[in-house]
Amino acid sequence: MHPQALRKLADVIAKPFSTIFERSWRTGEVPEDRRKASVTPVFKKGKKEDPGNYRPVSLTSIPGKVTEQLVLGVINKHVEEKEVIGSGQHGFTKGKSCLTNLIAFYGGMTSWVDEGRALHVVYLDFSRAFDTVT
Repeated sequence: MHPQALRKLADVIAKPFSTIFERSWRTGEVPEDRRKASVTPVFKKGKKEDPGNYRPVSLTSIPGKVTEQLVLGVINKHVEEKEVIGSGQHGFTKGKSCLTNLIAFYGGMTSWVDEGRALHVVYLDFSRAFDTVT
């Protein structure tokens, strides 16, 4: 369904949607339409003729996205309350990014150099690993 149709029919579909979500939550079963997605290639960079310059993006249903957001909210709340993720985690963490990671890393390493400590750094680039579908 189109998002505008869902928004206009919110009063009518809220109860059935809630029932479907509740049943899915209790049984661990996901409705068939929520498991399907249209995979669309999105151009990254380089020559458009090269298939390697595209990344796959899954387009899922709006109700599926709403369900994902509800589940994500529950997981995030649990992770925050139980302090599951350490302060050193930057990727996929709200309010942190690659930039905050680099700033923290640079600050730590420069203080070690200032103290005269030995320092070895290894860089690994996994960027291509996440652009592959098997």
